[in-house]
Amino acid sequence: MDEKIETSAEALEADALPRCHEFHSDPSRTTVKQQVIPKAVSKTPVEAKSPAQWAYERVVLYLKKFEETLDDNHEVAMGFVGATAGVLRIQGMGYFDPDIVTFYGTDPAGGKMQLVQHVSQLNVVLRALPKEVEATEPNRIGFRLIEDLEQNGDAATL
Repeated sequence: MDEKIETSAEALEADALPRCHEFHSDPSRTTVKQQVIPKAVSKTPVEAKSPAQWAYERVVLYLKKFEETLDDNHEVAMGFVGATAGVLRIQGMGYFDPDIVTFYGTDPAGGKMQLVQHVSQLNVVLRALPKEVEATEPNRIGFRLIEDLEQNGDAATL
């Protein structure tokens, strides 16, 4: 039997870290659980975060992981669950405490779009769309959002 005895500090640290479980039928495919969690996400205990901040941070991790599977000709977009609004090419994301998450972007025709959603209704379908023709490189919003978390940590208050 291989039991580990934790110190009080280790137990508190483990309680503050996000927990995640994923399984994929393809054993070579990595999951969001296998990526490095930015310090800005793990330094604040989950119970100290608003539902909006906690939802935002986890969606950012999923966005980055999804983008890692894309080739240079595709970008991440978001489909709408149970709606006929189409898809939104994600160009930005944010939250407004205590319970609102928002996505900014454009539709496939280039029209401006913004989704403002309560965290209790949050359903996100990530889709791959061909990158915009005039773009030399695909827009990797997930990677940029991770950088923002690492640089800015907790968001400033209004």
